[in-house]
Amino acid sequence: MAARKEDARRRSTGASRGVDPPALRRAEWGQAGSASRAEAAADAVAELAAHAAPGTRLGTKDELRSRCGVSVGTFNETLRLLQTRGVVTVQRGPGGGLFAAEQTPMTRLAHSVLALDASRGDVAQALRIRNALEPLLWQDALWHASPADVNDLRVCLEGMAAAAGDADDFVLANWRLHARVADITPNYLLCSLYVALLELVERHALAVRPQAGTPLAQHIRDRWNLHAAMVDALDKRDEETLLRLVAEHDTTAAAGEE
Repeated sequence: MAARKEDARRRSTGASRGVDPPALRRAEWGQAGSASRAEAAADAVAELAAHAAPGTRLGTKDELRSRCGVSVGTFNETLRLLQTRGVVTVQRGPGGGLFAAEQTPMTRLAHSVLALDASRGDVAQALRIRNALEPLLWQDALWHASPADVNDLRVCLEGMAAAAGDADDFVLANWRLHARVADITPNYLLCSLYVALLELVERHALAVRPQAGTPLAQHIRDRWNLHAAMVDALDKRDEETLLRLVAEHDTTAAAGEE
């Protein structure tokens, strides 16, 4: 059903010709179609970087965006993925653009995580490790989040609310919020490992599984309310409440999707 809806949308927007429409609103950047195109573009640029010596100029942002055939909003997500994975560096000004980054041990670790297969064991272990990192991630966010960061998280919550009518879209919007939380930490190791695990789960475990006896719509409302409370606690710098909510989040996520 979701695939048919996406095919129809692509035909109506011209995306079937290889160019997706501009993502004019930030809330649109994390939609399912945009996310998959961003990942495909990131893979294409990563392939260029893999065959280039560290420091090699791959092209300007506009050149690479045009080569990948994606919108400005989608390529912004692509660039975030590439930088988080340590694949490229960005230099501004004359002669600037995207450059192949040195493949550090952390970069190789992230690539190793993404190379895991889609077996239930791999995905389950990735989810378990990701959940174990959640308290560290949210604690870092509480210590380091700026007002702009909190505002972005609230935009992500709006995206989750807008996607509540479609279970798959809701999960993707939820993962966009978690990725944005990861952007806040200054701990590159934590961010890179967490996002690599998040991407592995995202690619292979797209499902909403409410607890037994809970209607799907109620489960989605409960998940949104929990994440909204986590963002509120972060905004108030209420560490005790935030860590309690994170623990509750991880307990329910272990049996569900996010």
